[in-house]
Amino acid sequence: MLQIHNSLTRKKEALRPVEPGHVRMYVCGMTVYDFCHLGHARMLVSFDVVQRWLRASGYRVTYVRNITDIDDKIIRRAVETGRRLKDVTSFYIDAMHADERALGVQAPDHEPRATEHVGEMLDIISKLEEKGLAYRSADGDVNYAVRGFEGYGKLSGKSLDDLRAGERVAVSAGKRDPLDFVLWKRAKDEEPEESKWESPYGLGRPGWHIECSAMSKSLLGLPLDIHGGGPDLKFPHHENEIAQTEGAFGGSLASVWMHCGPLMVDSDKMSKSLGNFRRIRSTIAAQGEPSDEVAGYEANPREAEMLRFFIVRNHYRSVQNYAPDNLFDAQQALDRLYQALANVPADTVEIDWEAPYSRDFRDAMNDDFNTAGAVSILFELAGEVNRSKSSQAAGLLKALGGVLGLLQVSPQLYLQSPTRFQAGGAPSGDALQAEEIEALIEARRDAKGRRDFAEADRIRADLLAAGVELEDRPGGVTQWRRV
Repeated sequence: MLQIHNSLTRKKEALRPVEPGHVRMYVCGMTVYDFCHLGHARMLVSFDVVQRWLRASGYRVTYVRNITDIDDKIIRRAVETGRRLKDVTSFYIDAMHADERALGVQAPDHEPRATEHVGEMLDIISKLEEKGLAYRSADGDVNYAVRGFEGYGKLSGKSLDDLRAGERVAVSAGKRDPLDFVLWKRAKDEEPEESKWESPYGLGRPGWHIECSAMSKSLLGLPLDIHGGGPDLKFPHHENEIAQTEGAFGGSLASVWMHCGPLMVDSDKMSKSLGNFRRIRSTIAAQGEPSDEVAGYEANPREAEMLRFFIVRNHYRSVQNYAPDNLFDAQQALDRLYQALANVPADTVEIDWEAPYSRDFRDAMNDDFNTAGAVSILFELAGEVNRSKSSQAAGLLKALGGVLGLLQVSPQLYLQSPTRFQAGGAPSGDALQAEEIEALIEARRDAKGRRDFAEADRIRADLLAAGVELEDRPGGVTQWRRV
């Protein structure tokens, strides 16, 4: 049975959906005012693997991941660039989807936008006001009275005396307590008209936290089976979601809370001020840094899968460090799996979950989505492929890899794609195009035909120095790959 570490109870628990056989999962998504960064990549890939495994395990899954398309940062970006809010958010939503496609992240079943659910947010605020958990302040905002909710702090494990006002919440004189957070923000005269909604509290817009309470209940009902998100959301966002939803409706918001671990860059927290901020698109785009004026881009298939593999090979709750040596190691490891598939044609197989490799893979994944353990099974299976030359074993390797969103690219395309992630960060074979490599292979073949083995060896050595390795196969066929 699948066991999941519950952030709320701080222990592993068996998944028991409210509706047997149907898992309703809500994950907090992106605020779309900028391009996605590597921390977003970890969240996107981690919960993509979760929903993939739930489906592979036979569950019917309804996966909801929201989009925050109204927020102070979005308004600032629109004002700074002279664009409409919808133009800003539509552009960055398209850019986010380009990143997801590149990383093999499947689309959620529902991708609601906050602006589509303002009415439901106002309904919740009204219920909270009726119960004495929300109050109108002198500055025109509506705030949540944190100390009126007995369970506040149960997810983060913080006491009220230890807590401070959360991120994105401006402390104002209108609050009764610094811990109170805004549910409805009064509109400012200088703000764009499209950022203002009519409400019983006057023109304004929702606070950040209330949107997820509205969208999760509207699309999935209560309680959710799984609620997930990045590590920075546990407090204050998820803590505030609990207070809002449970304060308004009683019961519990979610049975299981999941949070992926942080992604560090060179052992530091990623931030623009430290100069270590990394976009997804900058890391895996085929033609270098894409223009900021273009949402879509072509991804390098080898580098894109390397980044996904880099994330998946670690347990989703672990601290992960993005550094050149770690990327080089991930690239080499993934290369070995693809080389096994290049050596042996893969049959199409249906996974028998009681067979040895499949059973061990399943047991790892059922232990709190232990992808590190599951990946180790892939390497054991790749060794079996190399030893036995079995097309069935190769097919199983590809099928199990597919459960993690890996190994679905043609081995030839993967191994012949250039990559920046090599020892010392040196590019691999970037100076040579595929046509040039094929021409040199043909020249080497001609040299061997003339029995000029010295020339053939020279061409082979020159290619290797350029990051291209040759392998002579039976029948006079020469395969090549970038190393």
